[in-house]
Amino acid sequence: MRTVTACVVLCAMLFTAKKALHMFQQNRYETGRLNGWIKGSPKEVFSVPGIVLSLAGIAAAFLLKEPVSLFVIIALSAVWLALEAMREKLASYIKPLVYTARVKRQIAVLAVLACAVLCLVIFVKQAWTAALCVPFAVFGPWLLLYPMALITSPIEAAVRKHYLDQAKNILKERPDLIRIGITGSFGKTTTKNIMQAMVSEQYNSLMTPASYNTPMGITITIRTMLKPLHQVFVCEMGADHVGDITELMEFVHPTIGVVTSIGPQHLNTFGSQENITHEKMQMIELLPADGFGILNADNEFIRSYRIQNPVKTVTYAIHHDADYRAEDIRYTPTGSSFTVVCGEERIPMETKLLGELNILNILSAVAAARHLGIDWAVIRRAVRSMPQVEHRLELKKINGLRFIDDAFNANPVGSAMALEVLGMMPNTRTIVTPGMIDLGAKQEEINHAFGEKMKGKADIVILVGEVQTKPIYEGLKDSGFAMENVLVMKTVKDAFAWLWANADPNGTILLENDLPDAFNH
Repeated sequence: MRTVTACVVLCAMLFTAKKALHMFQQNRYETGRLNGWIKGSPKEVFSVPGIVLSLAGIAAAFLLKEPVSLFVIIALSAVWLALEAMREKLASYIKPLVYTARVKRQIAVLAVLACAVLCLVIFVKQAWTAALCVPFAVFGPWLLLYPMALITSPIEAAVRKHYLDQAKNILKERPDLIRIGITGSFGKTTTKNIMQAMVSEQYNSLMTPASYNTPMGITITIRTMLKPLHQVFVCEMGADHVGDITELMEFVHPTIGVVTSIGPQHLNTFGSQENITHEKMQMIELLPADGFGILNADNEFIRSYRIQNPVKTVTYAIHHDADYRAEDIRYTPTGSSFTVVCGEERIPMETKLLGELNILNILSAVAAARHLGIDWAVIRRAVRSMPQVEHRLELKKINGLRFIDDAFNANPVGSAMALEVLGMMPNTRTIVTPGMIDLGAKQEEINHAFGEKMKGKADIVILVGEVQTKPIYEGLKDSGFAMENVLVMKTVKDAFAWLWANADPNGTILLENDLPDAFNH
């Protein structure tokens, strides 16, 4: 009977284990990040039904005799399985669990650990082991994540080193490859796409896909996509810990380095703004003597940083003096126009892209292109024809409504610029947002300011998530925004249901940021 009970408990853990692994993946497989998420979302782990069922299981084990107690425990475990199965069926994930090789290894270790614990139930026939059953079905997967992470850590380190060494050898065999490194607190992916569109007009160029900006993401790109015919490698480099950019610079060895921006992104893991600034600027500090640095002079942290490396650098900006500047900027519902000023040269440009941030990103690519000897006529053609970057101020029509899709943006500067673009649009202007995360102690303050900035830029505000959008709500209220036009929705699905039923067909809807499931509450 105890064997049957253990099997039922194991089955009851399935959906809970899936959720635990999903959240672990969205917290980048870091137990520290997972702890922070659990602290901020305790109900996601310690649900009322789970606690009630656990207490009932403990009571049954101590108050009832076997096999009656085991029948009750089996029934309670089955109820938990049914509840979790229902939750899973109703769930609509923004970013579902990806069953990578790493996750499959984690599943195997979790299964072994769970079976080891349940052996106590089978072989140690005491009331206390039976009392473990329901709580283990409810909370076991979350608890087992920690020993699982400890056990798999050296395995993942070995796998990572093996593939990383392969990628390094591939790069070592390509000394002729022009390598462009791009980093920044925000704007990296957009700049990478713009850089690729421009450089590929004259060179056979490869860029890291999507947001493959970690050592393993870059490793996958090099091992599976880099070919002998490629002349340029455009590499996005992300960082959320001290030492990340240093590691990537020593891995890729770019000769051209771009720093798009520096700001309070990933403050939780960096610890301070000073650490962020120092780490991002390693992109320039670690360039070779014959390298070329490209810097955003509109960013105060970049502007005030004193570079120790004597490498040649150029600057780009809209609001400050720079080697490459944009003037005469105009936005329309179909794109932007501006003039690039470089010394005595003035070159008019047109693009489908929207927003100052995109124009800044174009300027950085222009600087790299000119360094690589690309003619102004080719650059103009590239700027005019380059596609919009998916989910980054991307103009699109959905169900007949005009959207500005800025779902991948999650920073204060980019969000402010997106509001500026929305403010220039005709008719009813709507913003849908869950706010910004990963901003450390300043998160509440920044989201409050974000809400204040919406006045005059948006007519209708739809906030997604009742908890993390409270500072935005308060900011809206403090700014004097018409609060009858502020809606708070539980999910993105609810927000879109409202839009399909009520949105102005001649208006514009800004989708600003799209949090992973772990943070959307």
